Amino acid sequence: MIAESLLFYIVGALTILTALGMVTSRNPVHAALWMVSNFGLTAILYLVLHAPFLAAVQVIVYAGAIMVLFLFVVMLLGASAVSSREPIVGHRPLAVAGLVALGGLLSWAVTRGASSALLPPELPEGFGSPADVGQALFSHWVLPFEWVSLMLLVALVGAVMIARFKRTKREGEEVGQ
Repeated sequence: MIAESLLFYIVGALTILTALGMVTSRNPVHAALWMVSNFGLTAILYLVLHAPFLAAVQVIVYAGAIMVLFLFVVMLLGASAVSSREPIVGHRPLAVAGLVALGGLLSWAVTRGASSALLPPELPEGFGSPADVGQALFSHWVLPFEWVSLMLLVALVGAVMIARFKRTKREGEEVGQ
């Protein structure tokens, strides 16, 4: 159990570092690669937590399909055009305030959780099995599941529309010159 806890904390720290690399990277392709590594480390966390089905879903759906979608959008919009933009002026103080609030919340959660046992509770038989996940997903969590699929569809259509608008604008400028 000690080795599992140690592995969990090491992989958890690496997951946080890759998330920070993803957020701070100025190149969108590098950010996407950081995101792939974050998804892989998250799958390892699921394995350590004895949820192999969720680990497989993490690799197949997120590290596979969602990353292909992100890279498709980045290539569609053009990586150089995306990476050359400056951040929106005035949002850094708000981002720093959010970071401080999140850090305070995390430190409160860690100190509150430090009084409890460090070992995870015993899991019921069949925890994380495809049948249990499917039952929970399509009964109790069906509305959030559908909302996520709708948001992904809207994001994809929005990216295509932005790329199409930029292309027609460029073509219109060339014709006018």
